[in-house]
Amino acid sequence: MIEVQAPPGVTYDALIGVGSNVGDKAQNIARAIDLLCGDGAVQLVATSRFYRSEPWGILEQDWFVNAAAAVATDMPAHELLRRCLAVEDDMGRLRKVKWGPRLVDVDVLTYRGQTIDTPDLKVPHPFIEQRSFVLVPLLDIAPDEIVRGQRVRELAAAIDTSDCVPIDDQSASPEGGR
Repeated sequence: MIEVQAPPGVTYDALIGVGSNVGDKAQNIARAIDLLCGDGAVQLVATSRFYRSEPWGILEQDWFVNAAAAVATDMPAHELLRRCLAVEDDMGRLRKVKWGPRLVDVDVLTYRGQTIDTPDLKVPHPFIEQRSFVLVPLLDIAPDEIVRGQRVRELAAAIDTSDCVPIDDQSASPEGGR
């Protein structure tokens, strides 16, 4: 996948986090973004570089590749969430273990600066501040996004992000994996 940077002044409606730690991780992320934006109802504004990171939650699993995407859409937040879940389902994600291995994970991280707290959707995503694999990709495309009163760059500076390393060629070779 080619990195896309938002031109100055171009806006987005939502920030999406995408990750994978099964199979061809980088290809899984690229395919998920393509499926999310395939019919034009969700338009890709920018993507981050791809990053290798250690697992979070359950540590005894393979490393992850993560990225972030800024998207523009007229979809309401819950419809965008349903679209993200449909991408996961279309790609064959199995939900067996919370925070366990996954072919793909597609999360709505922010939506139009809103705070949404419903049983099925919480934005900003409840763990953004704790996750380097979310914050570091967001630094590429939305460093000034405000999350619970702080800019992404401030949140990233407040945690250890040393485990989140860019993958230069956008492929996830096994080197450095478990």
